[in-house]
Amino acid sequence: MLWKRPNRSPPDPELEALASIAAPVLGELPELAETRVNSTLVLALPAAADAFPEKDEFVQRFKDLSTLRALDDGEESAPQVAARARADEELLGDILRTYGYYDGEVVRQLSGGRRAGATTEEAEDAAEAAAREPSVRFDILPGTRYRFGRIDLGALPALPEPDASRLIAALGIKPGDPLYADRIVERELELRVTLGETGYPFAEVAEPELLIDHTRLEGDLALPVQPGGKYVFGEVVSSDPDFLSGRHFSRIARFEEGDVFRQSLETDLRRAIIATGLVSSVTVTPRETKAPEGTEPGEVALDVEFERAPLRTIAGAIGYGTEDGLKVEGRWEHRNLFPPEGALRLRGILGTREALASVGVRRNNFRGRDQVLTADIFASDITTLAVDARTVGARGSFERISNFLFQKEFSWLVGGEVLWTDERNRTARNSTIALPRQSYLIGGLFGSATIDESDDLLDPSSGWRGTLFAAPEVSRSDGSESFYLRAQADASYYKSVGSTVLAGRVRAATIQGAELDNVAPSRRLYGGGGGSVRGYGFQGVGPRNDRGEATGGASLVEFSLEARIETPLFDGAVEVVPFFDAGTVSLGSTPDFRFIRYGAGVGIRYKTTFGPIRVDVATPLNPTQFDSPVVVYVSLGQAF
Repeated sequence: MLWKRPNRSPPDPELEALASIAAPVLGELPELAETRVNSTLVLALPAAADAFPEKDEFVQRFKDLSTLRALDDGEESAPQVAARARADEELLGDILRTYGYYDGEVVRQLSGGRRAGATTEEAEDAAEAAAREPSVRFDILPGTRYRFGRIDLGALPALPEPDASRLIAALGIKPGDPLYADRIVERELELRVTLGETGYPFAEVAEPELLIDHTRLEGDLALPVQPGGKYVFGEVVSSDPDFLSGRHFSRIARFEEGDVFRQSLETDLRRAIIATGLVSSVTVTPRETKAPEGTEPGEVALDVEFERAPLRTIAGAIGYGTEDGLKVEGRWEHRNLFPPEGALRLRGILGTREALASVGVRRNNFRGRDQVLTADIFASDITTLAVDARTVGARGSFERISNFLFQKEFSWLVGGEVLWTDERNRTARNSTIALPRQSYLIGGLFGSATIDESDDLLDPSSGWRGTLFAAPEVSRSDGSESFYLRAQADASYYKSVGSTVLAGRVRAATIQGAELDNVAPSRRLYGGGGGSVRGYGFQGVGPRNDRGEATGGASLVEFSLEARIETPLFDGAVEVVPFFDAGTVSLGSTPDFRFIRYGAGVGIRYKTTFGPIRVDVATPLNPTQFDSPVVVYVSLGQAF
């Protein structure tokens, strides 16, 4: 005979499904503290901190993976909760084992669980309440944390010293350490990397195996390694030597023949070859050319296979700017006309304030990585705020550059130029007087050195930079010669304060050895513009003559300070940048600050993968009659 309790409704399938997750009667438990995950789910974990040190990580990991947590906070059916509770119970057990708790228990309970000694009627009442408002509690009983037992690394310990000790230390797992599964994965990767960095390009590491011994409360780890012999670098072999030779690849590599093989240097060579822009794809493969003998390492050649990229480029642009007027520009380039990496460039500009034609040759990675040899001949007719110049010249330089692949702490440039220029200070807008032109034949050398201790080339947030520039020149005009030195020093400093970067810059320049009138207007010093004193036009800061023409000067001092404030816009890609600039240009070679100007404003930076896009809006704080009330600057990269 089937007994039915009076005043009870017929069995409900949903109720039975939910009741099936109720826990068995529990005995005495350790003190547990509840953590509510959402309205449906509660975790109860040991209250004592030393009973479960990984508790916080455990809870966060469960939140990221839980199927119950993914339910909406609205009403959910009992079968949904029941099914997901069973999945989460398995998940919690897996996470416990990940942290080394192989004897841990996870107890599912419905609406607070079945109390020890509860009657059948009380249990049914709890189940009915859970069916109306389904919730699940998991009691987490970690138990004893297991530890690593024996560690089997195959042939690795038999390697000669110091390699064996270095590689064992790279694994970083010792008998007696807590048995964390994540650590096995993490340290296996580190071991593979260290093998490649220690001279073992052909090493093989088997998949790790973990044998749990519940008697010893330990796990024995087997991670057999076959090192495959130690090697040094040999020659670099090109698949297309007429285009880019193996000898050239050896020059741009950051290793010499005989250096111990390092996987990172092989990868760096591949990146450097791609950075030439001359190849569309490249693979670098180590190949044994000499086997190891005893304690002597073997030798590997690097076979470089690549596909040529299109080499000719035609580019053009048309635009208008308040400083440049209307301008049309075109450029043609062959990037490997003179192998290796010898480019021919033709460039032309036609505009209302500038006309230019130039032919240039540029050889990248000349006799070494990131060294550039450049030669140009050009003819130009340029009108700026201060200068009207018609020039023909030739210029050559040799430099060691800093770039995104390898930002260098020290870079330099040396070069020379010779030019003939016919010029004058530009006639003021309110003047009808035609000024006489004057011709100059100028020759000189120039050089610069930069120390860069900043953390980023285009968008630094900490560190500093400093640059010194010097250019001795001789100028001949109207039968007389002048010798003088143009020199400049720049320094900038960056410091992060929370999510804001404070940046400051100073610049000082001078012309020594000649009177200002004997220096061509185009070689004098001027201030103002987006990279100088913002709020003023290009060449708008400095002394002017009686006709209002900017004459330039023989000394310059500038100062800039800005705060690059991060915003939440576009996931932090937008910065707001208030700034203050000051600068002066003096007639003499020593600054006298008679013509000092101040500017201030605010800018926006939008960060991209190739650097920040900059828009600055500035106003002059002590303007002259020649200055606009507001000036806008747009460019790529920070102001300094």
